[in-house]
Amino acid sequence: HINSPETNREKIAQLAVEREEDNRAFREYLNRKDGAHVDSIVHRLNETIAPQIDCTECGACCRQLMINVTDYDAQRMAGHLGCSSQVFKEKYVEAGSSMMIMNSIPCHFLADNKCTAYEARFTECREFPDLHKENFKGRLFATMIHYAMCPIIFNVVEELKTETRFRDTGSGR
Repeated sequence: HINSPETNREKIAQLAVEREEDNRAFREYLNRKDGAHVDSIVHRLNETIAPQIDCTECGACCRQLMINVTDYDAQRMAGHLGCSSQVFKEKYVEAGSSMMIMNSIPCHFLADNKCTAYEARFTECREFPDLHKENFKGRLFATMIHYAMCPIIFNVVEELKTETRFRDTGSGR
């Protein structure tokens, strides 16, 4: 049971530095666990923790992440902004050989830690931090990259350490 999740970003960043070795050992430990079982724990923890954290108090993902943009995302956002998909792409997107990304970090649409185009936000934005998806173990490296930035990830991972008995193994502190 999660009493009160940690939301202080400075404290989370400091703890992330302090727990770097612990987290490396936890990744190795978790990779030996059954993936479906890990997913079920992560999904339950996410359903409990995410509603307790107000993303608009943070907004770090919008200030720090590179966002992939699909054609569908570009069309949806263009419609929201009242411009053509081509105009949207010219103004807001950098196209690579196989993908498109937003051409600004922080995001063009972030104001006061809120998305000014929330209803039309990109798929990656809608799904971040991806803790509702299957195959958590397959995304563990990428998830842990965001551990120091995202209070939801931080708290889910810390509770996951407890629930998988990582701290009882002598590997954890």
